[in-house]
Amino acid sequence: MCNDKGKTVKFIIATIKPFKLEEVRVALTSAGVRGMMVSEIKGFGTQSGHTEIYRGAEYAVNFVPKIKLEIVVADNMAEQVVSTIAAAAKTDKIGDGKIFVLDVESALRVRTGEMNDEAL
Repeated sequence: MCNDKGKTVKFIIATIKPFKLEEVRVALTSAGVRGMMVSEIKGFGTQSGHTEIYRGAEYAVNFVPKIKLEIVVADNMAEQVVSTIAAAAKTDKIGDGKIFVLDVESALRVRTGEMNDEAL
């Protein structure tokens, strides 16, 4: 598939704390984002997990629950979407998350055949 129809699009992957999901969703909707995919994931980064006590026994929690957002937007919206996610997800504590922006080679709406930004 080539990128000759419609404008280019970006794929934004963000990991955030689970309790921030609704706040981020509201902010993104207000910013004009019309859809996203959300997954519950586990991961670790700088915080490297932590220890907890369960029924008197201490054990290591190596993976921390996170929410992964996957959003595809027109190229000219990507910067605004990233800043919106960053502002809404921020708690100023370790583990606030990460945001990655990738180029999308092509996007296709199956029902209509629309391509790239028209498919969003």
